Amino acid sequence: MKKIGFLSFGHWSPNPHSETRTAADFLHQSIDLAVAAEELGADGAYFRVHHFARQAGSPFPLLSAIGARTSKIEIGTGVIDMRYENPLYMAEEAGAADLISGGRLQLGISRGSPEQVIDGWRYFGYTPAEGESAADMARRHTEAFLKVIEGDGFAQPNPRPMFPNPPGLLRVEPHSEGLRERIWWGSGSNATAVWAGQLGMNLQSSTLKDDETGEPLHVQQRKQIEAYREAFRAAGHQRTPRVSVSRSIFALTNDLDRAYFGQDRESRDQVGMIDDTTRAIFGRSYAAEPDALVKQLREDEAIQAADTLLLTVPNQLGVEYNAHVLESILTHVAPELGWR
Repeated sequence: MKKIGFLSFGHWSPNPHSETRTAADFLHQSIDLAVAAEELGADGAYFRVHHFARQAGSPFPLLSAIGARTSKIEIGTGVIDMRYENPLYMAEEAGAADLISGGRLQLGISRGSPEQVIDGWRYFGYTPAEGESAADMARRHTEAFLKVIEGDGFAQPNPRPMFPNPPGLLRVEPHSEGLRERIWWGSGSNATAVWAGQLGMNLQSSTLKDDETGEPLHVQQRKQIEAYREAFRAAGHQRTPRVSVSRSIFALTNDLDRAYFGQDRESRDQVGMIDDTTRAIFGRSYAAEPDALVKQLREDEAIQAADTLLLTVPNQLGVEYNAHVLESILTHVAPELGWR
């Protein structure tokens, strides 16, 4: 294990038991948690993006703010739903956030998951082309985005511009060198993992995946990772790609931990329908005393195969408790898994 970060779904709720009761609470606390995570030595601060929900919906202002407050920790998403995105505007936003952070952006993108409203991307002005599915549209947006952030000029300059232009065709600005190699595809199936490898993206695999073989999630993910890496090599990409998996992991070190998560000691994978046609497998949570947790995680084939582990955090429990959750893992568990 080379890197360990956290993944926040960014929930907020007016419930009196929630520490994040407003969007402002979530945003400010997310910045504070990223700062705390960096101080603890964590490697990444990642955020899930959902639209029409009381969750993180506009990641780039948050990522930019974290980038300005920190100096080492990677900042990223897991994932941005490309059905909703304008590839050129997103390239501008991503370029700016990456430059603010000094090249620490690790941008996870994907087709997205079932959303809060029916075809929410239509409200954003996007419609699949004739004969194209929403997933196809997301992949089309992705390929356009990847092309734009390479930095080649493509737009014909105005012969009488307001300001002088450099020679040749113009590109989207600001451009951040190296960002193209820090784009990740959140894959829920073997086929899309192979597609991501062919395009030279990194791979994110979450706690949910299409149930393609009936095996435990960690076994299916390990095979997915192997297929992805083979596709990456076969496509001729020269660099070593990165792979992350997400897990809900809690080291039970005090009475509060046991009160919150002790019931997850016997957690198991679950299978269900994520939509009308897709059977999915949902990964188990891990909760145990540190020694037992280390043994369990060593048996997780996907964690062993990946180079990055993202810990999902219960952000509504507040910054202080989530910093404790991270510190417990980094102190008592991660070194035994090869971290650092």
